[in-house]
Amino acid sequence: MAWTRRAPLRYSQICTPGKSIHFPFCATIAGGTESSSPSGRLEMGSTTAWYKPFDGRVALVTGASRGIGREIVLQLAKLGCNVVIAAKSVKASPTLPGTIHSVAEEARGYGVKALPIQCDVRKDENIRRMVSKAHDTLGRIDFLICNSGALWWKNVEHTPMQRYDLVHQVNVRATFSCIHQVLPIMKKQGFGRIIVMSPPIELNWLQGKVAYSISKYGMTMIALGLAKEVAGTGIAINALWPATLIESYATKNFKMSERSQWRKASILADSVVKIVQEPPEILNGQALIDEDYLRSRGVTDFKKYRCVDGVEPRKVWPPPDSVWVPSGSTQAKGVPPGISARL
Repeated sequence: MAWTRRAPLRYSQICTPGKSIHFPFCATIAGGTESSSPSGRLEMGSTTAWYKPFDGRVALVTGASRGIGREIVLQLAKLGCNVVIAAKSVKASPTLPGTIHSVAEEARGYGVKALPIQCDVRKDENIRRMVSKAHDTLGRIDFLICNSGALWWKNVEHTPMQRYDLVHQVNVRATFSCIHQVLPIMKKQGFGRIIVMSPPIELNWLQGKVAYSISKYGMTMIALGLAKEVAGTGIAINALWPATLIESYATKNFKMSERSQWRKASILADSVVKIVQEPPEILNGQALIDEDYLRSRGVTDFKKYRCVDGVEPRKVWPPPDSVWVPSGSTQAKGVPPGISARL
């Protein structure tokens, strides 16, 4: 029974009834129909083919005790993926509810293995122990989602060196350290998907957030550079960033606009679920915007992501006066994917 992947993903494979295959996820069969079941039930005549793409897979998500990280964990768990919930929080507070243990319990409700690990990503030894425990306990690490983040949007004059160090430790340095520890495991497996939560490199976005931007652009540079280093190994790495503000405890506690201008974290989680399905030959070394990416994969209804019914949040990406080139468009010669600037 031959099946081919939907355009524009030119990919083919042979599968047999009853056999579970892992990637790619979405398929069509000539003469048959595809169901909407997350388990991937495909029918052709009287023959049924089952593939369960997340069965046996393990996702390690940092910053997973609440907000975007929690949403990513739960979306993956719903699809049958075992999850590692990594964060500092083991005790909830009024302004930062949720812990690694509460999220693990939620994930287990979907019938998957969920491993909570306390980890301060500023400390290499914590990261080393996190990766070692995850691998020793669950046997593999298929997906690494670098979601931990520190926020500081202030002018240079109002950025103490302590804050400068914090955003770099939690953002770019922690991302590099996590990848450094996970990469040998993924190479040995011959499989891995890494997503870093950082924006396309847009130099017109720097004003008023220089320290933060350097740390976030550094994460994107890791994705762009490492993609070349891992080409042909079965590993892919991409950066992901929202088109709008996202409902999270960062946007709440820092009072970043009002709730009507936020989208739900599920838009990023849905993007993650789709990105990790992509073969490296199709998607690797890209700086993606959630809405652009989802539209390129056939998603047209974004109303479900609104926090307030009837109000479409204002886009914050691309930033004002940018020359952002959407994914898939022709860029100037010599400009890497996901980078734009008016110089």
